[in-house]
Amino acid sequence: MISVTLATTVLSFLTLTGGVVVILLLICIASGKGILVSIRNFFSKNGLLFSWIVALTATSGSLFYSEIAGLEPCKLCWFQRIFMYPLVILLGIAYFRRDERIGKYVIPMSIIGALIAGYHYTIQRLEFAAACSEDVVSCASSTFLKFGYITIPMMALTAFLMIVGFLYLLKHTHHSDR
Repeated sequence: MISVTLATTVLSFLTLTGGVVVILLLICIASGKGILVSIRNFFSKNGLLFSWIVALTATSGSLFYSEIAGLEPCKLCWFQRIFMYPLVILLGIAYFRRDERIGKYVIPMSIIGALIAGYHYTIQRLEFAAACSEDVVSCASSTFLKFGYITIPMMALTAFLMIVGFLYLLKHTHHSDR
């Protein structure tokens, strides 16, 4: 059985890498010159696959923490799950059907999920306990802090932003540019 420490370390490294990818996606979206065109086209060409893998990894990590590690999700974690879990199915179907139009549905879901995760991360890091203090599990509590900033809500935020970035490039990169 995989240990919680090992899973957290692996997921934290994936989040750190995901943060770099989000920055790279933003640069590719903002500028399409030189080598960035090749990188943009690579992300665009594989956007459905990458989005599906991110959603699958985020959902698996979430289920690991609650079902195997025994961590009870707070109210805001549940809201993030509501927006992430369906993405595994939607993006999986879209990938296998090569349906690039899925972004119309998934991008808004991912933006809402990112906003919830960002809010959750903010109250967690600012230790604003009043936000969910009446719940059994406080949204302000943090089970771990890796690399000085990674918590479970940051993992979710990174995943949502990666999905938005991949699908945005997929939608806004002209097929003739590929």
